[in-house]
Amino acid sequence: MNLQNPKKFKLLTDQAHEVALNVLRPISRKYDKAEHAYPKELDMLASVVDGMNAGGDGMNAGAAVNKRGDTASGNKNGVNMSTALSIVEMCYGDTGLLLSMPRQGLGNSAIAAVANDEQLQRFHGTWAAMAITEPGCGSDSAAIRTTAVADGDDYILNGEKIFVTSGERADAVVVWATLDKKLGRAAIKSFVVPKGTPGMTVERLEHKLGIKASDTAAISFVDCRVPASNLLGNAEIDVSKGFAGVMETFDNTRPLVAAMAIGCAKASLERIKQIFKHELDEHYQTAYLHSSQITAQIYRMEAEWEAARLLMLKAAWMADNKQPNSKEASIAKAKAGRVGNEITLKCVELAAAVGYNEDELLEKWARDSKILDIFEGTQQIQQLIIARRELGKSSSELK
Repeated sequence: MNLQNPKKFKLLTDQAHEVALNVLRPISRKYDKAEHAYPKELDMLASVVDGMNAGGDGMNAGAAVNKRGDTASGNKNGVNMSTALSIVEMCYGDTGLLLSMPRQGLGNSAIAAVANDEQLQRFHGTWAAMAITEPGCGSDSAAIRTTAVADGDDYILNGEKIFVTSGERADAVVVWATLDKKLGRAAIKSFVVPKGTPGMTVERLEHKLGIKASDTAAISFVDCRVPASNLLGNAEIDVSKGFAGVMETFDNTRPLVAAMAIGCAKASLERIKQIFKHELDEHYQTAYLHSSQITAQIYRMEAEWEAARLLMLKAAWMADNKQPNSKEASIAKAKAGRVGNEITLKCVELAAAVGYNEDELLEKWARDSKILDIFEGTQQIQQLIIARRELGKSSSELK
C-alpha cells in the first residue's frame, strides 16, 4: 500500500486547502454565532464544486457513483478517494460549513449508491438530505418505524424523523421507511421526497453543541404521498439479501465522515504545534522519552492522527476498487471519530486559556468534532459491526 496521497489529486486538494483557509475560516465564527442562518458565501463555492464534479474526479458526496459502468481492473484511485481527500481539507477550514454545502448532502450518497440509471438522471443536481434517525430509534437503523404503504402508483409515508442534516435547506429528503414491520430489515427502503411535498413538515431546527452553521431538522410525515418511481433501487422485498441495499450507502459515507474528523483534528494539531513550536523538535530527532510532557502528548496525537488517516484512505481505496469494505469503513469511522474528538479536546486543554476563549477556533473545533464520533453510527455501533464481521455473526446473533 502506497502511503502517499495520489499525485493526480494534488491540484484538487491544494484548491480545497486554499478554500478552507480563504473562504471557510474567515466566516467560521460568524456562522457559529448565527445558528440556522444560511451561509450565502457557499453559493458561489458550490457552483465551483459542481464544475469540478462535472469534469471528473471532484468533491462529490455521492461517492458511490464511481462503481457504475466501471470495468477497469487493477489499482484505481477514483471519486471515493478524491472526495475523502477534499473533505479532509475542507474540514480543516470548517466542518459545519462543509455540511452546509449545496448538493453535497448525505442523501446524494444514497442516490448514488442504490438509484437506477433513470433515477440518477432525474435526481441529478438535486440537493438531498438523509432522514434515518427517529425519536425511538437512534443507532439501530433497522428498528425504524416510519411506514411506506403502497397505494396505486404511489407510496404513503407516515412517521417522524429527527437530526436530519440540511433537512430544511435541501431540495429533497431521502427517507428510510419500512414496507412491512414484520419482515424487519429486509423491508426497509429509501424514498426521495421533494421539498414541499404535502404531508412533509419541518417541525423544528435543533440547537446544537457544534456544527451550528449546518441546519439539523426534525421532520414529520403525515399521509405523505410519494410516487413509486421515487423508491430508490428495487421495490421487491428480498429477505435473503436483507438490509444490504440501503446499507451500501454507509460503506461509502463512513470513510467520508472519518475524513471530516481527520480534517478537523488536523486543524487543531497544526494550531497547537504553532503555539508550542519552541518546544518541538521539527525533525523528530529527540527521543520520545527525553521529550517534555507536552511534546510527548503532541507526538502521541500525531501518531494517532496518522493511523486514522491511513485507515480512512484504505476504506476509500477499497470502495474505488469495488472491494467489500463494510468492516474497513466502520474501522476507519470508529478510529477517526474517537481520535479526532480526543485530539481537539486535548489541544484545548494544552492551550489552556488560549484554547478556551473565542479569540481562537480551538474551542469551536472541539465542539464540532464531537458529532463526528456520533452520526453515521456511534462508536459503539461501529465496534459492534466490526465484531460481527470478524466473528462471522449476524445482527441477530450478536447484539
